[in-house]
Amino acid sequence: MNATVVRRATAADALAAADLYLRSFAAALPTVVRPRSDDEVRAYLRDIVVPLRETWVAEVRETGAIVGLMVLADDLLSQLYLDPDWRGRGLGDRFVALAKERSPGGLSLWTFQVNGPAQRFYERHGFVEAERTDGSGNEEREPDVRYVWLP
Repeated sequence: MNATVVRRATAADALAAADLYLRSFAAALPTVVRPRSDDEVRAYLRDIVVPLRETWVAEVRETGAIVGLMVLADDLLSQLYLDPDWRGRGLGDRFVALAKERSPGGLSLWTFQVNGPAQRFYERHGFVEAERTDGSGNEEREPDVRYVWLP
C-alpha cells in the first residue's frame, strides 16, 4: 500500500481537493442532488475553503495524489471526503483523530440520513446522534443528521 501523509492544504491543492470531493460525493451519495456545478465547487474550494478554512489533505507520497480531504471550522467537522479507492485504509480514522486533537473540547458534524456508512463510521469513533432534520436547512434539501463527540 502506498504511504500517505496528512497535511494542511495549500493553494496548489485546491483543484485536486475539489476533484476528490466531486468523486467522493458521487460515489457515496449517488441519490443526493448537488446544488452547485462542478466548476462552482472547484471555485468554492479554491477561493473560500482552502484559503480561509482549516483544510487538511491526505497525499500519496509516491505520486502526490490527493486522496482525502477534511475541513474544520472551529468545533465543526464540516467536510470529510475520501477517494472511493482509498476507503477502508485508515485515512478516515486518521482524519477523525486529527479533528479530535484540533478540537479537544468536542466536535459536531452533519451527514445525510441516506449515508449509512458515514453514520456507522462516526458512531464507531464515539459520535452520538444529536438531531435529525428534514433537510430544509441545507443546500441539498436532503434530510440530515447532526452528530456530536464530547471527550
